[in-house]
Amino acid sequence: MSSVDRPVRAYVESTIIMTTARIVSPFVFTFGLFVMFHGAESAGGGFQGGAIVASSIIVVAFAFGIEPTRQWLDDSIFRLLIAGGAAAFALIGLGAMALGGAFLEYAVYNISHGVKYGIELVELGIGATVAGVIVSLFMNLAAGLTNDADGGDET
Repeated sequence: MSSVDRPVRAYVESTIIMTTARIVSPFVFTFGLFVMFHGAESAGGGFQGGAIVASSIIVVAFAFGIEPTRQWLDDSIFRLLIAGGAAAFALIGLGAMALGGAFLEYAVYNISHGVKYGIELVELGIGATVAGVIVSLFMNLAAGLTNDADGGDET
């Protein structure tokens, strides 16, 4: 069998890459959470932190294979992250309106450090939404496109 006839494998197991991902990804994930929460006081925020969290999951997918990662992290988890993050954002904003303030006016909650906690919860919601969207897009793009349901040609 010549090299032209051999099927191309998308995943090649590497002990070095797997070990590196196993060691580095928890730190990257934690850094992403730090960036999300730190956005209330300085540079950073939900979008940046969500992108970093998503990158830690994508590194795991590259190291251990996309299909095993897809089986480990079901797509419903990412749908829950997307919906939950958007719901948290909306509920915090609408809650302020229900208490007589403007949308996302954290001061109306009348809680000690309420502004800081409100911003952190909103940033966490944004981060969850961004991470869920990025990883979901990655997993769906990695799965490829098939038109088997309608009988059309694959493009």
